[in-house]
Amino acid sequence: MHIYGGLNAFLTVLAIVALALALGGYYALACGIFWRLRGRTLALASLLFAALWTMAEMARGTWLTGFGWGAVGYAHADGPLAAFIPWVGAYGVGAIAAWLAAAVVFAVLGDTIVRVAFLAVVVAGLSLPLVLQGWSTSAGSLSVTLLQGNIPQDEKFQSGSGVPLALQWYGEQLARSTTDLVVAPETAIPLLPQDLPPDYWDALKTRFSNGSQAALAGFPMGDFAQGYTNSVLAFAPHASQVWQYDKHHLVPFGEFIPPLFKWFTRLMNIPLGDFNRGAVGQASFRWKGQRLAPNICYEDLFGEELGARFIDPATAPTIFVNVSNIGWFGDSVAIDQHLQISRMRSLEFERPMIRATNTGATVVIDHTGKVTHALPRLTRGALEATVEGRTGTTPFAWWVACFGLWPLWIAAFAIVSIAVYARRMGAQ
Repeated sequence: MHIYGGLNAFLTVLAIVALALALGGYYALACGIFWRLRGRTLALASLLFAALWTMAEMARGTWLTGFGWGAVGYAHADGPLAAFIPWVGAYGVGAIAAWLAAAVVFAVLGDTIVRVAFLAVVVAGLSLPLVLQGWSTSAGSLSVTLLQGNIPQDEKFQSGSGVPLALQWYGEQLARSTTDLVVAPETAIPLLPQDLPPDYWDALKTRFSNGSQAALAGFPMGDFAQGYTNSVLAFAPHASQVWQYDKHHLVPFGEFIPPLFKWFTRLMNIPLGDFNRGAVGQASFRWKGQRLAPNICYEDLFGEELGARFIDPATAPTIFVNVSNIGWFGDSVAIDQHLQISRMRSLEFERPMIRATNTGATVVIDHTGKVTHALPRLTRGALEATVEGRTGTTPFAWWVACFGLWPLWIAAFAIVSIAVYARRMGAQ
């Protein structure tokens, strides 16, 4: 907001503090309710803490467009709790972690039931990988080239610097690629097709109209009359028209302006958009036996939305494709955080995730959540790799496709209701 948007430094600090207070408020409320309802039964108290913590995380991650970057579950993409991820997802693993944290305290206080349950969960986490060999099978391989332009954020949309650099570099890389698929990041081409230099659009379509290669690239699409979208386009041989995915989960202030906040956006000179939303569960791009499911920027934060594509196993994605530009955050922990989020989605669905980004992390993640290929961050380059697609449905993919996050909400509400009932009975 300050460096790239030109917002006054004092207002920037004030906005960040206000955001931190709002996000912290979810957990403050959860802890306050826990203290009120905890009761004397330690086993129930440990479950109550986990339920309230999970409700706070899901509320923070879904209400007001959602801000779930810091959810506890992402800390467990590695370790014994990772075995539970294909079953219960990030929020479910966060609930288990919250319960374990409470269980340690109550076990020390002498509750035998909590001690036994604690050991059972730990043993289960260590044993599941030995008992189960996974829920997915190979769907064949695809060679890919992932592009990372490293266009400076303060120049990205400047007509005299970043725009011509992007057009030239990405155009050259798309033309010279030799793999089955080449992927360019979010808004890699920062102009609407109708605003591109003469012949640029036609040359791009002609490049992939024949042969055995295809491309996915980030474009802004639309016009003033019908509105605009943040999109990924697919160019493929013998296609009658360009395939298009439109971003569904838009970023507040960056891609849409929340009600009553236009005054705030007027204080910045960020090239803000007011984009139209794409639908949830859009069809995948089919190429060489694979079903490629794009998601743009932080859309991979919302596993319940990606899960909508698994309602029909016959059309479920075999490979996730994330295209991002988080150059707004510079060389910060945001790059590592976003990579960790993508790894979590791979573990939830047992699907590989390939990521083409402007500044990093441009990587290939396999279906077990491991990074197999990576480009150095904040460099310009092309990453060539082979990725193995996967078919099959994890338990998490099944229930989140059918019911969203409602099973977790219902379980948490049930535990809280039992705690309320137990407190009332104890008070009588």
